Amino acid sequence: MDEDLLSIGAFAARARLSAKALRLYDRLGLLPPARVDDLTGYRYYRAGQVERARLVALLRQLDMPLARIAEVVDAGDGARAADRLAAYWADVETRVAGQRTLAEYLRGRLSGRSSEMYGKFVVDTVDVPEQVLITETRHTLADELPAWIGASLDRLVEAAGDCGGVTGAPFVAYHAEVSAESDGPAEACVPVSDEAAARRWAQGAGAARGARVRVEPAHRLARTRVTKAQVAHPQILAAFEAVEEWMAAEGLSASGPCREVYFADWDAAGPQDPVCDVAFPVTGR
Repeated sequence: MDEDLLSIGAFAARARLSAKALRLYDRLGLLPPARVDDLTGYRYYRAGQVERARLVALLRQLDMPLARIAEVVDAGDGARAADRLAAYWADVETRVAGQRTLAEYLRGRLSGRSSEMYGKFVVDTVDVPEQVLITETRHTLADELPAWIGASLDRLVEAAGDCGGVTGAPFVAYHAEVSAESDGPAEACVPVSDEAAARRWAQGAGAARGARVRVEPAHRLARTRVTKAQVAHPQILAAFEAVEEWMAAEGLSASGPCREVYFADWDAAGPQDPVCDVAFPVTGR
């Protein structure tokens, strides 16, 4: 046997890990042994694998997914590995910031301070004329939603040039809840002027993405205006709930899917600039 090889017990002692952990890392493809005896199945490691074993163990303490651990330990040089770790940790901090905001929102609901949150939103109504819409629909979870909204609305606005042009603010209608566990669907919509041209486009260039054309009747929207910062989850939940509470107080009922109406240039807007109306089609007095 190669004298440089260490038994799993000796290697575990050097790496300050258990043999159980080393077997797990082997099974996960993160730290395969240098040699496995064909007859006994015993695992043997090289001393040079100690640093990798310790690194894997430390990265697992960060709750790093296995695929991301593999990216770090296989990076090839220290600077690249450090960059990949930094990118992962930036993602963690973004997620934790969102969870912190959600926790504060839930504390407000559980402690009965919902009315304070809702009072930050001014709700009114607006009449919307009949609109011809070109649309894309997708089942999507909350983490994928922002990217899909941006991409789908960009596609539809570009396509509107073949449909007589854009005649109103693009919006996204939610036909069912979109959350971490519920996937909608959501429908991206752009109003256009030429129904016949829109139907030709939907049957031609739009067919690859399942685009549709529908005519939405004239209706009234109950709405509140939110800033770019407030569009983020869960702040936007409070906006939807504020509109629902106002509707109930006014004796109004929802007559269609809730929606986000994007009336401003998202990329040019700052965090405190109004960009979107959170709205419900309504009927009633």
